[in-house]
Amino acid sequence: MAIFINQHVRRMRGGAQSHLMRAADGNFYIVKFQNNPQHARVLANEWMATRIAERIGLPVPVAEIVEVGEWLISKTPELHIQLGGIKVPCKPGLQFGSRFVIHPMDGQVLDYMPESMLDSAHLRNFEVFAGALAFDKWVCNADGRQVVYWRRGRERKYTIALVDQGHCFNAGEWNFPDSPLRGVFAFNAVYSGVRGWESFQPWLERIEDFSPAELASFAEAIPPEWYEGDWDALAALIEKLTARRSRVRELVSDFRISSRAPFAHWRDAELQQLAAVWKSDVPIEFDKVAAAMFEALQKGDELVHLGRARRPF
Repeated sequence: MAIFINQHVRRMRGGAQSHLMRAADGNFYIVKFQNNPQHARVLANEWMATRIAERIGLPVPVAEIVEVGEWLISKTPELHIQLGGIKVPCKPGLQFGSRFVIHPMDGQVLDYMPESMLDSAHLRNFEVFAGALAFDKWVCNADGRQVVYWRRGRERKYTIALVDQGHCFNAGEWNFPDSPLRGVFAFNAVYSGVRGWESFQPWLERIEDFSPAELASFAEAIPPEWYEGDWDALAALIEKLTARRSRVRELVSDFRISSRAPFAHWRDAELQQLAAVWKSDVPIEFDKVAAAMFEALQKGDELVHLGRARRPF
């Protein structure tokens, strides 16, 4: 059952022209309307992607289906969509609601953090950026990764929450035009803790084992007006998403060897084995060999298997 919205608070920034609103359950929600300027499917994307992210253990706001009545819209001039120079009233009915991560009276929410503060000293769950990357590659997030940072009262550290999933599945297109730099965070600093594939656990394993039946159950809960009643298109989306589970490592690897060179501290098992062999073989040159190996790895040069490796000097 949808949660009824009974109060408008303020308009939010962003292309979807969302609104902060209060619901009958006493919570505050960021509400995206069916006739937002981006696409009606953005609401379906928000629902699907948020539920998936929650299921694999990523920190996301609670997703709800909310109802905004015609009376509230007619009595609230701010509840409109701006299309060029034209104001169109928000469409009444079922909308997507993302619960505000913390009650406005209980703490602080930021939508930007300086790069110098993007570390475990300032962020309680800093490691989730790796999980977010695996998730965004799976769902082909066509936008950069968006997060908010929140903390209660006198807490020293902020907690990360993943927000704005509307451009997952390539927004309204529902296809997967993968690109190494799509769906990633703006600063490499958030990936400083990545040491290898183990840094993407447990999220990566949960993605690869994700149940198709559970994906279907999320889809079945979406109001038909959010995807224009095109069930065949929604079913095809689920089928493609299921097939992509096995490609996430490949997609992360494409980002790893991209021009961004995001993982400055990556050390995979093969590199460690090769370094160990070279250390015993030519100990005087080990530092030189290890540095050259790591440089080659970051550039994406091929590493042949142990015992057949080409020495870089």
